Amino acid sequence: MDTTLRDGEQTSGVSFSSTEKLAIAQILLTEVKVDRLEVASARVSDGEFQAVKKITSWAAENGLLDKIEVLTFVDGDTSVKWMLEAGAKVMNLLTKGSLNHLTHQLKKTPEQHFDEIVQVIALAQSEDIKCNVYLEDWSNGMRNSREYVFQYLDFLTKQPIERVLLPDTLGVLTPAESFEFVHAIIQRYPDTHFDFHAHNDYDLGVANVMEAIRAGAQGLHLTVNGMGERAGNAPLASVIAVLNDFFPEVKTSVVENSLYSVSRLVETFSGFRVPVNKPVVGENVFTQTAGIHADGDNKNNLYFNDLMPERFGRTRKYALGKTSGKANIEKNLQELGIKLSQEDLKKVTQRIIELGDKKEVVTREDLPYIISDVIDTSAIEEKVVVLNYVLTHSKNLRPSATLLVKIDGHTYEESAQGDGQYDAFMNALKKIYDTKKILLPMLTDYAVRIPPGGKTDALCETIITWELNNKEFKTHGLDSDQTVSAIKATQKMLNLIQF
Repeated sequence: MDTTLRDGEQTSGVSFSSTEKLAIAQILLTEVKVDRLEVASARVSDGEFQAVKKITSWAAENGLLDKIEVLTFVDGDTSVKWMLEAGAKVMNLLTKGSLNHLTHQLKKTPEQHFDEIVQVIALAQSEDIKCNVYLEDWSNGMRNSREYVFQYLDFLTKQPIERVLLPDTLGVLTPAESFEFVHAIIQRYPDTHFDFHAHNDYDLGVANVMEAIRAGAQGLHLTVNGMGERAGNAPLASVIAVLNDFFPEVKTSVVENSLYSVSRLVETFSGFRVPVNKPVVGENVFTQTAGIHADGDNKNNLYFNDLMPERFGRTRKYALGKTSGKANIEKNLQELGIKLSQEDLKKVTQRIIELGDKKEVVTREDLPYIISDVIDTSAIEEKVVVLNYVLTHSKNLRPSATLLVKIDGHTYEESAQGDGQYDAFMNALKKIYDTKKILLPMLTDYAVRIPPGGKTDALCETIITWELNNKEFKTHGLDSDQTVSAIKATQKMLNLIQF
């Protein structure tokens, strides 16, 4: 059972609109193919009521109404009436699974609580509403008041209900306890269907699910992206991967290939960002960064495991940065259909390492720009080098530049102001070349572009068109800073006119 739309919506700051709830419900049932959906809590708000009506109306038209479930309360006929008006046919009745909750929150005896539960179940049955029952705080109940839990289950398993739902409400269970508690209950009530509902407060949600399954639990409650109160619930994608890889005897209807797309949809609607390292659905989990890993993948897939990205509608990526190495770059070049000589590959690798050292992001889309810049630079013999510069930009003052340039082994320093930092740089450069009685080309066009895709803030390319003796030529500069990339393009120009 997916409970993203009920328990997952209790994530702090998350509220789905009725349209968003319907879209998520449709995808979960028709594409991801979960068995059941818990879509709301009864009596919360008019917006919640309208959302449930939309979902139940769509589900009824498509023969899926029995898969739609709503959390209800022991409140006489109030929740049942809400269910009927909303068109829902399956209720998950919230009851007390620990003596502590029963005594201090409801201030009732077990017998009083049981009598009220009987009335609600009977009313639901009379209205043709199926009933499952939550034992809230069941995990602490098993720890601290096991006699009460068994007293309650002795009573409850004789009622006309479909399933008993065992939540680790506060996320306190260890894997060992999850196994022991579920196993004890399955052994005592072998004919009852029990669901396990894990929370992730100690980051043990998936581990606890594994042990509950091993102990015989027949149903699981999960959420997309692990959404839920506090640290969230056990995440759908991770648990499905674990079941498919480590529990071959357990079969589910869930379509792995749809898990990533529903994760992205819920991320967009909720505004709840998925960590880049979140298993299965995180942006980085199928990205190799270390060059040795890419090299191993080229040699019999040495760094692959069973979590192949294609299972989840994804592809493996090879990150570009200071630890990449040639193998990572070659992998990315293969994707782009580019082949370089070993000498050029070495130069490109060095440039990417330099960018990585500056903590700049480099993507596959950047590669053609880097290749163009590196190979273009290496083709020019550098007799002119811009050794250093200081660029200033102040409020109500003209931008200024001071630069140090080496020409044929001699250094020159000059300062100037301009209409912008690059203009000031060029004015200072003209002063230096005036002393050498060398005419600089005229700048006729200046263009800046970034690699397509919009996913990188690391690089921009400046293309400057120059005119000298009625002839035009272009130079390119590449850097994360636009002005610096223009200066690099200018240095290439200076070396071209030197001869």
